Amino acid sequence: MCPESNSEFMKVVLGDAGYVLEDIPHLIDYIPDLPTYPNPLRSNPAYSVVKQYFVNDDDAVAQKAGNGLETSKKIVVHKNSPRGTHFRRAGPRQKVYFESDEVHACIVTCGGLCPGLNTVIREIVCGLYHMYGVNKVLGIDGGYRGFYSRNTVPLTPKVVNDIHKRGGTILGTSRGGHDTSKIVDSIQDRGINQVYIIGGDGTQKGAAVIYKEIRRRDLKVAVVGIPKTIDNDIPVIDKSFGFDTAVEEAQRAINAAHVEAESTENGIGVVKLMGRYSGFIAMYATLASRDVDCCLIPESPFYLEGKGGLFEFMEKRLKENGHMVIVIAEGAGQELLSERVNSTDQQDASGNRALQDVGLWICQRIKDHFTKNRKMVTCLKYIDPTYMIRAVPSIASDNVYCTLLAHSAVHGAMAGYTGFTVGPVNGRHSYIPFNRITEKQNKVVVTDRMWARLLSSTNQPSFLSPKDVIEAKEEEEPPTQLLDGENCKDDDQSALLGCFNCMPVTL
Repeated sequence: MCPESNSEFMKVVLGDAGYVLEDIPHLIDYIPDLPTYPNPLRSNPAYSVVKQYFVNDDDAVAQKAGNGLETSKKIVVHKNSPRGTHFRRAGPRQKVYFESDEVHACIVTCGGLCPGLNTVIREIVCGLYHMYGVNKVLGIDGGYRGFYSRNTVPLTPKVVNDIHKRGGTILGTSRGGHDTSKIVDSIQDRGINQVYIIGGDGTQKGAAVIYKEIRRRDLKVAVVGIPKTIDNDIPVIDKSFGFDTAVEEAQRAINAAHVEAESTENGIGVVKLMGRYSGFIAMYATLASRDVDCCLIPESPFYLEGKGGLFEFMEKRLKENGHMVIVIAEGAGQELLSERVNSTDQQDASGNRALQDVGLWICQRIKDHFTKNRKMVTCLKYIDPTYMIRAVPSIASDNVYCTLLAHSAVHGAMAGYTGFTVGPVNGRHSYIPFNRITEKQNKVVVTDRMWARLLSSTNQPSFLSPKDVIEAKEEEEPPTQLLDGENCKDDDQSALLGCFNCMPVTL
């Protein structure tokens, strides 16, 4: 069973053959005898042709195992199906717990900017209006503190019609400002009964606290989170929105750095990308570009001087090719900077550790190194596209993804679920308890084949000693129980299809 501290956020249902459903709260958990109503989609002409449009209440989605293997060949399962962890499947239900006329929803965006924010806002508003006939939606201006210190913005399909073509968020955003009592007082005073909160892990932790206070007051208010992090560092879900756009935009910066570098003798292009704790953007942008000679991420510590260090590799690559490109994530090398700067304990308004500018630091160290080595004159160009990437509109794939996230959130709230976040798990949209997405961060596994592909592509040193490799493997999650009782020796982060030795038991 789940720990007692998480009992209000997660209900555990056990089935045969080791099936575990980590279920989400429902309004009837603390407000019994709530009336239900037929789903308005029954009479919606747009959905009349859809076969089996409503989701079965028992449908669950299997979570991938810690080593990247699917827990089952069937993604959508029932209680008597396979072993492993599962989440409730997202989608519209035949019965809803809100009448359209009684719904008074609000939307708030918190934290840093991310491509796709406006698309999520648009699709929540349009989904509520066109699918469920809801016409009372408020935008909370300026993040969490906007609940009690800013004006609200009425949102209609006409207001949000073309906002997906713009970057940023039309609602404004901020970090911090979370005062639970004031926020819930505002929700209660305004008569709001559906709250859609878009933000990263810190924002989702705040959403969990808001849900807990709403439940304590026995309010009929559904609290729904939409996970937002451009770094793709939220666990459980397959991918966060804005990530594809970030990787696509990062290509422009990498290409510019490559053109600059190859146009001069011993040219060096340095590109700093997002990635406070997780290097997914840097890794995928490097793999997609094929013009990068070295990628540095937070999960893989590196060193500069000595045998096998970055400087030795740079000298070798410059002698071979006459130019090189380095991609570095913003959180990489912070332990090296902390040896020189005594401000690593500072925090921003969201409680995140304030990072030093590793891009400027590494550029200066590179210049200093090659200045001492006068046999090799270099020309270094530094590009930091971080805020340009955050502010662009989302690309097509992210727009579609944001639409699905928004609709899943709306369906869940209308069905009476609360205290959850939405996202794809194993390719199927699911409802996930708040505590599961805030308990840890998703990180690149440097002992996995995706990172090995990058090392093979760039031919850079891994900077890992045998001891580092052993420690990294020990930090990985243990795999689920497998058919033959042995642990899979292939630890790829992507799903491995057709590996019969690794196939879990399916009854």
